[in-house]
Amino acid sequence: MKEKFTLGIEEEFQIVDPATRELRSHVSQMLADGKMMLQEHIKEGIKPEMHKSVVEIGTGICANIDEARQSVLELRQGLHQLASKSGLRIVGAGTHPFSDWRAQEIMEHERYKMIVDEMGDIARANLIFGLHVHVGIEDRETAIALMNQMRYFLPHILALSTSSPFWLGRNTGLKSVRATIFKRFPRTGIPDYFNSWADFENFINTLIKTGCIDNGKKIWWDIRPHAFFNTIEVRICDLPTRLDETIAIAALIQATAVTLYNLRKQNLSFNIYRPTLVEENKWRAARYGVRGKMIDFGKQEEVDYRELMYEYIRFVDEAVDELGSRHAINYIHQILQEGTSADRQLAVYEKTGGDLKAVVDYLIKDTMEGCQ
Repeated sequence: MKEKFTLGIEEEFQIVDPATRELRSHVSQMLADGKMMLQEHIKEGIKPEMHKSVVEIGTGICANIDEARQSVLELRQGLHQLASKSGLRIVGAGTHPFSDWRAQEIMEHERYKMIVDEMGDIARANLIFGLHVHVGIEDRETAIALMNQMRYFLPHILALSTSSPFWLGRNTGLKSVRATIFKRFPRTGIPDYFNSWADFENFINTLIKTGCIDNGKKIWWDIRPHAFFNTIEVRICDLPTRLDETIAIAALIQATAVTLYNLRKQNLSFNIYRPTLVEENKWRAARYGVRGKMIDFGKQEEVDYRELMYEYIRFVDEAVDELGSRHAINYIHQILQEGTSADRQLAVYEKTGGDLKAVVDYLIKDTMEGCQ
């Protein structure tokens, strides 16, 4: 079977009042307006999340990165249109700089009620915003094999997406505080290694049989086989502020899967590392973003993150040509040179003497960069 490596992209946005710069619990009205205002394919891609101040967009199945970009562009534009109708704006960032989760309303939905009943304030406080990228892989054995290998690259990908330096009005000292907040949920983080699809299914069935979960969607790892679709879903990322950042990261994830698949066809495999080792690099990504060091496990030494990323880009180079995604991947060089959304937010914060409302103003503008 020749895999097609289709793409699906989901982005979780903040709904913000541009006057107060606070989050607003307004998603129900936005969805109602969307039924009247938007084209069908855009309307279907806009959905609520657990908090009413969060709105998610999701593409359909995209054949390539250009199709994915066009879909995300139209969805961001549609979302901006809906928010603007109510005098509101959308913001792309992993956390809101100062809004308090205790002031946010929860959607009236059985699934969200079950999560809150199960986890209480851990669920209510999970006011975070992420990017999820699906790569279509029909063969389940291949999916597990590639997931095992892709775990190594997850911290490198997280670093590129970092956009959450602030939480509850504080400069946290991290580039992705979102990554640490989500760790409070069960079944999160870097997953373990699985020997086969049957091994993975046995694990899931054990959790279902013992009442831990009702289905595989309550596995919230940084990468997982989707419970209902034949995809691998990479979930580690903060929501990047800019469209170009989202598309570059999605292209990198797709090229990584294709590179590892091509190795597999030659009976080769990338090294598989313990999740505890990969977590060390995840911490470095969350703390420093693109401006720190990571561990090269092959060399067993610290290496400048950007040096590792240039090596990573070379590793997927042939797949990039195969996929026709070089124009998207090339934006990663700009991220490495100029920094991520977290770096830009911190620069505004420092320039304005710690004005978090100025940071929100910046994010409102930057979220629509390249979308007008």
